[in-house]
Amino acid sequence: MTNAMMVIFPYRYEDTWVFDDDRVGLEREPFVSGVPEMIDILVKDIPNAEKGFKLFFSANPFPGYQAEFNRVREEYGGHWYRWEKYSLEGWLCPALFKYFAVAPEKLYCQAKKLGS
Repeated sequence: MTNAMMVIFPYRYEDTWVFDDDRVGLEREPFVSGVPEMIDILVKDIPNAEKGFKLFFSANPFPGYQAEFNRVREEYGGHWYRWEKYSLEGWLCPALFKYFAVAPEKLYCQAKKLGS
């Protein structure tokens, strides 16, 4: 059984949003293809977010979530998600399957500063 709520700790490396997760064997896993722009919006009110922040995510809504992303299509083994509020789309690579057995219809996210 997978957790209902998960958390990763993205940060900027070489001008790219990346994250490490030893539990699933990822190091400096980059966010690409539209997702960096989504992250920029999520962290706009977090001081020094580029040095790291907490990103909570789930396939289910949870108290305080900031964003709801809808799965729109599969491509290259990953999935495109759309953030309707901002008319943005971003591609999540197959690393998504380190957290979910199947790509969720929706993803809910919340960014918080470290230490909060």
